[in-house]
Amino acid sequence: MKTKKLVVLGGGESGVGAAILAKEKGMDVFLSDMGKIAPKYKQALDEAHIQWEEGTHTETMILDADEVVKSPGIPPTTPLMLKIAAKNIPVISEIELAGRYTNAKMVCITGSNGKTTTTMLTYHILKDAGINVGLAGNVGHSLALQVAHEQHDVYVVELSSFQLENMYDFKANIAVIMNITPDHLDRYDYEMQNYVNAKFRILQNLTSNDAFIFWKGDPIIEAQLKRIETEAQLFPFSEEKEENSKAYTDAENNLIINAPNSTLNMPRADLALSGLHNLYNSMAAGLSACLLDVKKEDIRRALSNFEGVEHRLEYVDTIDGVRYINDSKATNVNSCWYALESVPKNTILILGGKDKGNDYSEIAPLVKEKVKAIVCMGKDNTKLLDFFTDKVDIISDTHSIEDAVKECTRIAQKGDTVLLSPCCASFDLFKSYEDRGEQFKSIVKSMNH
Repeated sequence: MKTKKLVVLGGGESGVGAAILAKEKGMDVFLSDMGKIAPKYKQALDEAHIQWEEGTHTETMILDADEVVKSPGIPPTTPLMLKIAAKNIPVISEIELAGRYTNAKMVCITGSNGKTTTTMLTYHILKDAGINVGLAGNVGHSLALQVAHEQHDVYVVELSSFQLENMYDFKANIAVIMNITPDHLDRYDYEMQNYVNAKFRILQNLTSNDAFIFWKGDPIIEAQLKRIETEAQLFPFSEEKEENSKAYTDAENNLIINAPNSTLNMPRADLALSGLHNLYNSMAAGLSACLLDVKKEDIRRALSNFEGVEHRLEYVDTIDGVRYINDSKATNVNSCWYALESVPKNTILILGGKDKGNDYSEIAPLVKEKVKAIVCMGKDNTKLLDFFTDKVDIISDTHSIEDAVKECTRIAQKGDTVLLSPCCASFDLFKSYEDRGEQFKSIVKSMNH
């Protein structure tokens, strides 16, 4: 029997993990990355005796594949992907590949906002309860690499719409959609329904033994549930008790979670994470843990001692009476809405970066209520300046993080909050949202010396 030839496109965490797993399963593997591959990944590929290239795509090698594993960041419309499609070579995601080689339970989490916090919180609860659990997807190590080398009983997997696009037979045991708001529309022909369809792929292959956890108040999720059918058991959550809600807060402000085998009750004030969006994150994580039969006292303890996610409403410092908050992870408008919902009045908001077809009207009412000044920080701030100039008293145009922070410090008075919650992708001035957040934190901290 001929050895299966697998080509992996992309030499980052997921691509290298997929290549190593495929090699261990006896496939003939070739990895190709149009950009540069990080030294640690080159070393891992060399140690596994996997052939790789960087800075180019050798099409003769790639178009000879039996199957292609594609990095989520590569759009299906690139010339190379169109040639692969023309040859009818199947294209899958790293998650799809990994799923073929494990029988572990899968808790899969997606959404436009809140998915990283919910993923980390769910993982924290399960790990704290002594479960042999792995963290994968957009956070943690590649699922494929863990399947190759670690073997966990449960995986908590954060999935973007891009990852879901190339998943076919993979299935979740617990699927979670936090919310759906416009994001990445540049990838989906500016058609919101295409993005919604990609997100809802998380429900494919679910059976009546599986669970779907979702926010009941999301009109887009509600509308899509009327269009499609799923066999999964439904576990909606909402701020207050509604018909069929499985998690909500009662009149005394207690968090109530009703799972099939148990009811959990704890004061909302005991939750480690504050704000309405974090209440939803806690509900989704708590429901997931209940469905995996984690003891109630373990869930309560973990929900009250979780330390949060870096770059997500992360307190940095207070200097001269001004609080600085790093929310660099807010790469879309709805994320910024949640951030503004949780900060006090007299906030100075730093916005800007690579616009993904954003509609800023969603945050306009909160900007009016909470924001005294906007500092734009991007290569091109025209769209932001056009939209917000008549909506705030002060608006500034800067083109670097240093100048943006300097401008905030000039405007800020004692008692104000400076919030970096950019609404945009980071790629105009930074390597990633993490890089943007790190630079912001280091500039703020250096002001205290």
